[in-house]
Amino acid sequence: MKRKIYRELLKWKTDANRKPLMLLGARQVGKTWIMRHFGDQEYDSVAYVNCDDEPRMKGLFEADYDMERILLTLQVITGVRIIEGKTLIILDEIQEVPRGLHSLKYFCEKAPGHHIMVAGSLLGITLGRGESFPVGKVDMLYMHPMTFGEFVDAIGKPEMNRLLESGDWQTISLMGDKFEHLLRQYYYVGGMPRVVSRYVANRDLKEVRKEQSDILNAYRRDISKHTSPRESMRIGQVLASLPSQLAHENKKFIYGAIRKGARASDFELAIQWLVDAGLVHRVPRICEAKMPLKFYESLDAFKLFFLDGGLLACMTDAPADQMLVDNQVFVEFKGAFAEQFVLQELVASNVNPYYWSNDRTPAEIDFIFQQGGKIVPVEVKASTNVRSKSLAQFVKDNDGTKGLRLSLCPYVDQEWMENIPLYALAAYLFQKQIQ
Repeated sequence: MKRKIYRELLKWKTDANRKPLMLLGARQVGKTWIMRHFGDQEYDSVAYVNCDDEPRMKGLFEADYDMERILLTLQVITGVRIIEGKTLIILDEIQEVPRGLHSLKYFCEKAPGHHIMVAGSLLGITLGRGESFPVGKVDMLYMHPMTFGEFVDAIGKPEMNRLLESGDWQTISLMGDKFEHLLRQYYYVGGMPRVVSRYVANRDLKEVRKEQSDILNAYRRDISKHTSPRESMRIGQVLASLPSQLAHENKKFIYGAIRKGARASDFELAIQWLVDAGLVHRVPRICEAKMPLKFYESLDAFKLFFLDGGLLACMTDAPADQMLVDNQVFVEFKGAFAEQFVLQELVASNVNPYYWSNDRTPAEIDFIFQQGGKIVPVEVKASTNVRSKSLAQFVKDNDGTKGLRLSLCPYVDQEWMENIPLYALAAYLFQKQIQ
């Protein structure tokens, strides 16, 4: 599978100021696979250790941080001769080793010529043993589920990706039906690599749902492992409420939708836990369209999206015929999958999204972000029904802004707004970033 993060790994490898690389992300997003694949392709050898199932790793850093001893021990454990600059050292599930995270400081300071890459679930790294973090001594990359473009490549349609990246809007519009068919598949399958691999192998929709259910169950087990029974219950309640939260016309997170009478004080720690673990994305509200947007963030209102749209579809038990046949998925579910999709594409493009509303008007802007020194308001439409006054009024009220509407309509550039087909969002953002 082709993953966009590969380009970032190449930059890291050739960086003269390279530090140990920490690859972050929720479980099952493909961290182990990409590390091993990158090592196989770009190095003479790979010294890989899964710290979770290698007993000899447990005491490796307890005595001292003598790099000569540590590197020799890693050579014994892996059976690979470790050569500076030619061997990629991979320590997977590093959070399972006492003082493992802290050891990266000494790899950076005492063995800078060695290339070392580590990974671990955010469940362990962020919420783990309370060890000191090697601030300033590591490079970090965040890995997300597969984007729509990566999914299209994986199912054997790279030419469709190349068309999107070309920016040839006339030809893209001519191929709109085919792109919509691919988008329906992505809404159903999602971007978890194991699920995508199974779909590519046999196109068995029942197997897709089974793999998604297995991942959701693994997340539930991890939650139980890292929290108390009471915390686990509240985290589970927040997760269970997500489908109904996103099905509302106004997708602001409502505590009362978790259970009757629920208050912020009951569940704010559970929500923060899920954010820290990488299982949900929190999109804060801003009330003023001024830069920097962070200054105008409201602490009491936000939207909450799941890690992956395919897993969300599994949680809702959305029927395959509604999602894959005709255009029902684009008109049903009140745009939940469209907004989930847009959120994932924005985050994977390193965009930090907010949403806008205020108490003076019922109008709302689905997402808003900064790009190139400008504020970009985004309106998401699940299909070709694009009637809405909110975006037009927002642009009128905020001089210097130009709206971005995402829908299934063809590309059009108007004076106050650009309409981009949903499936072309990532390619559009990439072009804007390199301009």
